Amino acid sequence: MSDALDVSLRLVKAQTALVRRFDSRLGSLYGVSLADFLVLLHLGRAEGGRMRRVDLAGALGLTASGVTRGLGPLERIGLVVREADARDARVAYAALTDAGRERLRDCLKAAEQVAAEVFAAPQWAGADVDSLSALLARLGGTGLPEDRGSEG
Repeated sequence: MSDALDVSLRLVKAQTALVRRFDSRLGSLYGVSLADFLVLLHLGRAEGGRMRRVDLAGALGLTASGVTRGLGPLERIGLVVREADARDARVAYAALTDAGRERLRDCLKAAEQVAAEVFAAPQWAGADVDSLSALLARLGGTGLPEDRGSEG
């Protein structure tokens, strides 16, 4: 097996383990998955707490139908609403509700705790985390969406 394939498979396995860990914590505490949390996070950091659905899909790396499927459960439990564009009926926005903002604040605390546990010392030094972050960025990992100051 090539070194590149071995590293790729290790990365996939690590990603799966991280998703399980986040899903477990966020699901047991707040009834949302990591995927749901990422939707809430992107909306919470967007201008006005809302994004065009097509832009949200792009930010999450999903298709338009994928983001629609992901938003459905969040809309049903009142964390997100669909808003029409007053000037263009073809454009639809996904927007956080007040309950969605509150859930996002709670989920952020839990996600921070999970991340701190994953990268805890002494197994991980700060320089290790910085190096890993830089390497993942080279693979296209972008990290947190830019905060536009509207999450809180």
